[in-house]
Amino acid sequence: MKQSVLFIFVLLFSEIHSTFSQSVLPYQNPSLSFEQRANDLVSRMTVDEKISQMLHAAPAISRLRIPAYNWWNECLHGVGRSNFNVTVFPQAIGLAATFNPTALQVSASYISDEARAIFNETNRTTKQGSQYHGLTFWTPNINIFRDPRWGRGQETYGEDPYLTARMGMAMVNGLQGNDPKFLKTAACAKHYAVHSGPEPGRNSFNSIVGMYDLWDTYLPAFESLITKAKVAGVMCAYNRMNGQPCCGNDFLLTDILRNQWNFKGYVTSDCGAINDFTVNHKTHATPQSAAADAVLHGTDLECGEVYVALKDALAKGLVSEDDINKCVRRLFVIRMRLGMFETAGSVPYDSITLSNLECRAHQAQALQMARQSVVLLKNNGTLPIHKTVKRILLTGPNADNADVLLGNYNGLPSKTITPLMALKDLENVEIVYKKSTEILIDNKSDIQKALAELKNVDAVIFVGGISPRLEGEEGDAGTGNPEGFHGGDRTDIALPAVQTEFMKQVKLQGKPLIFVCMSGSAIGFDWEAVHADAILQAWYGGQAAGTAIADIICGKYNPSGRLPLTWYSSTTDLPAMEDYSMVNRTYRYFAGKALYPFGYGLSYTNFAYKWIMKPTRIMAVNDTLEACVEVTNKGKWDGSEVAQVYITYPSGKGFPHKELRSFNRMDIRTGKSERYDISIPVSDLKKWDEDRNDRIVPKGKYGIYVGTHSEDMKLISTFEIK
Repeated sequence: MKQSVLFIFVLLFSEIHSTFSQSVLPYQNPSLSFEQRANDLVSRMTVDEKISQMLHAAPAISRLRIPAYNWWNECLHGVGRSNFNVTVFPQAIGLAATFNPTALQVSASYISDEARAIFNETNRTTKQGSQYHGLTFWTPNINIFRDPRWGRGQETYGEDPYLTARMGMAMVNGLQGNDPKFLKTAACAKHYAVHSGPEPGRNSFNSIVGMYDLWDTYLPAFESLITKAKVAGVMCAYNRMNGQPCCGNDFLLTDILRNQWNFKGYVTSDCGAINDFTVNHKTHATPQSAAADAVLHGTDLECGEVYVALKDALAKGLVSEDDINKCVRRLFVIRMRLGMFETAGSVPYDSITLSNLECRAHQAQALQMARQSVVLLKNNGTLPIHKTVKRILLTGPNADNADVLLGNYNGLPSKTITPLMALKDLENVEIVYKKSTEILIDNKSDIQKALAELKNVDAVIFVGGISPRLEGEEGDAGTGNPEGFHGGDRTDIALPAVQTEFMKQVKLQGKPLIFVCMSGSAIGFDWEAVHADAILQAWYGGQAAGTAIADIICGKYNPSGRLPLTWYSSTTDLPAMEDYSMVNRTYRYFAGKALYPFGYGLSYTNFAYKWIMKPTRIMAVNDTLEACVEVTNKGKWDGSEVAQVYITYPSGKGFPHKELRSFNRMDIRTGKSERYDISIPVSDLKKWDEDRNDRIVPKGKYGIYVGTHSEDMKLISTFEIK
C-alpha cells in the first residue's frame, strides 16, 4: 500500500514538473543567468521585433510577454520630469562643491528609492512604458567642465578629472544599489566623449583633441565609472571626435570602451545623434548606412528613429542579423538585471512604495547637501550677521525665485524654499524685501523702491547671479540670445552689469553688503570681490536652498563648500571655446591669476595642519604613496574641513602645474583634531607618453602638498619615482 501511494505521488510530481517545464520558457527561468535568458529571448524574436527594441521607446511584444519600456529617464539631482512630487537636491555642480562623495552616494540611494517607488506605482496603476517613469537613468554627466561658458557645465562635477571620477562613482553606486543580483536602477555615464561645448552647433561640431589631453583630461572619469563602479550604461555624444561621430567611433567605442575597458553594459545614443550622421556631420550618405555603422560600433540603443532603417540596411548587407542580436541581447540583460522579467514580489526593490517620496530622511538629506554646497568666498567679519543687525534689506532677482533653485533636468518638489521664505523666519531680525533688478534688466522703478529702504536698514543681502533659463542645454535655455548668452552658452562670464551697478549704489550708502550668487558656473565679479563685505556662491541649490543660505547667514551652519572649478576674473582669461586643448585651461594648466582658485572656500573657523608621516622619499611604479597629516580646528566654531592633496610632476614635460589626487572631508569640533591617512597608488600618476604610445608613470622628482585649496601649500614634501 505504501509503495502504491509513493508511486502515485512520484507520478503526479513528474507530471506537474513536466507541465511547469513546458510553460516556463528558458528566458523566464530565474535559475538561469541573465545572459542565458537574454540569448533565449532574442532567439525567439523576429527581425522586426528586434529592431523595435533598439529604439528608446520600445513597444510591447505581447506574444513573448515583453512589456513596453521607455529607456529615456532622468535623475540628475532627483528624479526628473515625472508627474510625481519628488525630492530635489542641489544641481550637480553644487553637489560637487560638497567634496563629499559619501553623502552623494546616500543622496543617490534616496533618489533611486524614489525612482523605484515611481516605477512600481506606474506599473501597478497605469500603462507600462511611459517616459520618465522607468529605471534606466541617463545620468551622471561626467564631462569635464573645461570652460565656464558652457551652459551644460552645471550638470557636471566640475573641471577636475579626479573629483569628477570620485563624485561620479558615488552617484553610480548609490543609484545602482548593492544587491548581488539585481540593479536598483541603471546609471549611464555621459556624454562619451570629449563633449563640453559649444552648445550651438553641437550636432555638427568636431572636437579635435590630442592623445595626451584625451587620456589626461577627457577619459579618466569614464574609465573609473566603467572599470571600478561598473556603470550599466554609456551614452555616446552628439559631436565628432577627430573627424568621426562619437556614436560610430572606432577608437572610442571599439578600441577603448569594449576592448581595453571590457565594457559589458549597453550604449545609447544621445537623442538624435544618429540622425546627425547624415543631416549635420554629413559623414554618411543615407539613414541605412548611419544606422548600420552605429550598430557595428556597438551603439545598442537609439534615442530617435533612424534605427527603423536597419531593416533595409540588413537587406543591403550593411549589417548582419548577428550584429543586431548582440545589441538586443545587451539591452535585455539590462532589463533583466532590473528585474523586469521576474515574478512580481521576487525582486528586493519591488516593495518600495510612494511613501519614500519626499520622506523626512530625503528632505533632511537635501538640506544637508544644500548647506554643504554653499561656498563662502569672502567674509570681512560681516557673517554670520551680528546681533546688532535688526533690520535687513533683502533684494535681488533671485531672492524669491523658486524656479532658479531647481536647475535643469529637474523634478518638482511639493515645496521649494527661497531665501526670502527662509530669512523671514529668522528671530530678532526684520526682513524688508524689495526686488530691485531683474537678472538682466534695469527696472528703474523697483530699483528706486529698494534704494529708498537703505536709510532704514542695518545691512543689505543681494541675491543675484544668473538662471538655468539662460545657461543650459541648447533648445532648453538661451531663448532670444540676450546679451552675454547664446544658445545656452555664455559669451561673457561677467555678472550682468545691472546687478553690479545696483550693488555699487548700495555701497555708496555705506551699508554692509552681502552678495549671494546663484549660478551653475563661474561668474566674473571683480568689483564684488573687492567691495562686497561677504560673498556666498549658492549655485542652484535645490528645494532647500533658501534654508541653507539662511542657516549660513545667521550662523546656524558653518559654511564648508569648495569650488569645483576655477573662478576667473574675465572672459579674456579664456582660450577660444572651440579649442579642446587644455593649454591655459582649468587650475591644472591655467597660467594666469584666478579670482578664486579651484578647491577654495572659507569657514567661520580656521584649521591648522601638520605632518604625522611624510611620504617615502623614493618609490617605484608598483608602490603606493602613503602619508598622514593631522588637521586641528583652532577656531571657535565647530566646522568641516576639506583637506586636499595635490601632486606636482617632473618638470619640462608639459605636465599639469598641479593635480588633485586625494581629498578628505572631516567634521572637526573646536579644539579637536582629526587624522587624515593619505594613500595614492603610484600607478595612478600615469601620463601619456608619445614615444611609447601608451600611459606610463614618469620617472623623476615629484612634489606633494596638502592644504585647503589648489593654491594653498600648508604642508610640502617631495618624493622621487625611479
